[in-house]
Amino acid sequence: MKRKILFLGESYRADAITWMKGLKEFGDFEIITWELQTPNHQRFKRILEYFFAPVSIRKTIKKEKPDMVIAERTTSYGFLAALSGSKTIAIAQQGRTDLWPETSVLYPFKKFIQKYAFKKAHLIHAWGPVMAIHMKAAGVDMNKVLVLPKGIDLSLFTPFTNNSNKIEAIVTRSLQPEYRHDSILKAFAILHQKGIDFSLTIVGDGTRLQFLKDLAKELQIENKVIFTGRIPNTELPKLLQQSNIYISMPITEGVSASLFEAMACNCYPVVSDIPGNQSWITHRENGQLITIDDIQMLADELIWDFENPESRNQAIIRNRKFVEENANYDINMKVISEKYHELLDLK
Repeated sequence: MKRKILFLGESYRADAITWMKGLKEFGDFEIITWELQTPNHQRFKRILEYFFAPVSIRKTIKKEKPDMVIAERTTSYGFLAALSGSKTIAIAQQGRTDLWPETSVLYPFKKFIQKYAFKKAHLIHAWGPVMAIHMKAAGVDMNKVLVLPKGIDLSLFTPFTNNSNKIEAIVTRSLQPEYRHDSILKAFAILHQKGIDFSLTIVGDGTRLQFLKDLAKELQIENKVIFTGRIPNTELPKLLQQSNIYISMPITEGVSASLFEAMACNCYPVVSDIPGNQSWITHRENGQLITIDDIQMLADELIWDFENPESRNQAIIRNRKFVEENANYDINMKVISEKYHELLDLK
């Protein structure tokens, strides 16, 4: 009989889909899901739903009888998993600490519930080293921690060498303030003023879409910027392969599957200089690290990149090899699936 897993989290997210798909494929698990139904912007109603969530989850467990519960984000669904009463629990830290924003009045409360989730979990996923550093500092039993990214499908995200003699950049992050798309547009406006040719593709949707379209117009670069809106993940490899530079400027980062996808497709990474990116990128060796909101630095480094194609070509070869060795979905999800079966066998 198939073993059954209850997944707590936003099942529509690409990250979650990868996780569940891998468990079905390599662990032969049956997956059922539970998630909050209230949208994020309906704050009070969502908090209310969250308050009553443990009752709803326990009902689901009673009805479906899953062998284990897994959950994303230690300060939300991870805490709900800890309250679920399940005998086997795996939780995943999604961000560098999950305690974000650090200025939030809820920070002490988030810290408290994260500690409880860490304590109750039998396995804790750190998708990258930067997360493990936080866990160790928080006093987590590191024997419970598995430091391994889920990986990406390397049969979909394949290398393609773009020999274009102009900058063809792509951004694939959600159009939210913390991803600083406005800084990216302003840096490209500097390139435009210098007469440097480029195209910039901004993939995805979010609250800043109209603002960013207006900004591109204001900066007089709207003819060189393409906003694709939300696209199916299956269309993403082709867009990455058509690009030669990948840009991502978040102010906080855990482990970015988007970065791995770009590296796999031979896109040269230009990313923000924060711990989550420093784990994978060394400045001017296999990419570039840019100070947050330093528009001039971003523009200057893009020009440097444009003028040093040999350095860029060496980097993309190195990056593809790195992804094959460290972020291969077929290998990593098999390891994760086996770990779950081991946990269940112990129980």
